[in-house]
Amino acid sequence: MTLIRGHIIALDPTNKQATYFAKACGVARLAYNWALDNWQKQYQADKTYRDECLKNGIEIDETKLNKPSQGKLRKQLNSIKRQQFPFMLEVTKCSPQLAIIQLGDAFKRFFKGESKYPQFRKKGVNDRFSLSNDQFRIDSKRIKIPNLGWVKMRENLRLQGKILSAKIFKQGEKWFVSVAVELQDIIKPQPKTDKQVGIDLGITDLATLSNGEKIQAPKPLKAKLNKLKRLSKSLSRKQKGSKNREKAKTKLSRLHFKISCIRKDFLHKLTTSLVKSYDVICLENLNVKGMVKNRKLSRAINDLGFYEFKRQLIYKANQWGKTIKELDRFYPSSKTCSCCGFIMDKADLTLAIDLFPNLNSDLV
Repeated sequence: MTLIRGHIIALDPTNKQATYFAKACGVARLAYNWALDNWQKQYQADKTYRDECLKNGIEIDETKLNKPSQGKLRKQLNSIKRQQFPFMLEVTKCSPQLAIIQLGDAFKRFFKGESKYPQFRKKGVNDRFSLSNDQFRIDSKRIKIPNLGWVKMRENLRLQGKILSAKIFKQGEKWFVSVAVELQDIIKPQPKTDKQVGIDLGITDLATLSNGEKIQAPKPLKAKLNKLKRLSKSLSRKQKGSKNREKAKTKLSRLHFKISCIRKDFLHKLTTSLVKSYDVICLENLNVKGMVKNRKLSRAINDLGFYEFKRQLIYKANQWGKTIKELDRFYPSSKTCSCCGFIMDKADLTLAIDLFPNLNSDLV
């Protein structure tokens, strides 16, 4: 059994190296937006030709169609970049090429109904660029990047396996590298505990276990909401293009990053503890996408990280040989008394009530 895992490591670039990263991110963003614009134009030209043929009763000549694809767009960019975009040669060739490949993957997901239509990338929003496995090398606590050289990393790569790719991105005004590694024989069974548990996710308490234990989340967004509002207001008052605006933007970005780190740290510790403590874990299959549409609860649900909790629980259980079972989302877990099994009427159920049923043998 194989699995692809990503290891995110903080980087310590010099000022020159950080400038190179910013240029590479800019080139990747330009290539992605250029490819998306040309994709739309080529698709529209084909659509116009088809409509005219149907209108005039003419048979469609497939040779006149220019169906867009990431392969064609990459060749088209290579033919013009030396004249129109000579600055692209200052960074690794993977930056523009892999950005266009990612656009092709985005369209594949869109046509399968797995994601929305690809959007243009914006400067300063998820800045990143990717590297193929033949364009970088890792040696202890450093990574070698084309046209740049060795860059210091904060830690060694902990995963052992075939290195597939790397993505360098900026978050909280800090640079990170995410290395994708294909792992072999990932299942490392933990000692059996002969225990099973059911988990009911909630807002007041993140998780209520079937044994009566309640686990509260730190709710970092709620705790730092006032500071977040203050920094956001401070940023909006700064003049665009000024140094003070950049400083305010940096402070706000670092706070968002800190909130994210607190949430992920708590969820990692909690899910690891649950998987090590129980052999079978029953989890309700919640419609998180539908729940966050409730404007009164969306902030609280996003602050708790329901989806991230479930994602971590599943991949850790698979890695350590434990079992995850999903209950139907319409199963009345919150309306069933854990003592007598009485099911409350829907009208009597409020957000202040958090009950969980006893685990039945047919569930576990």
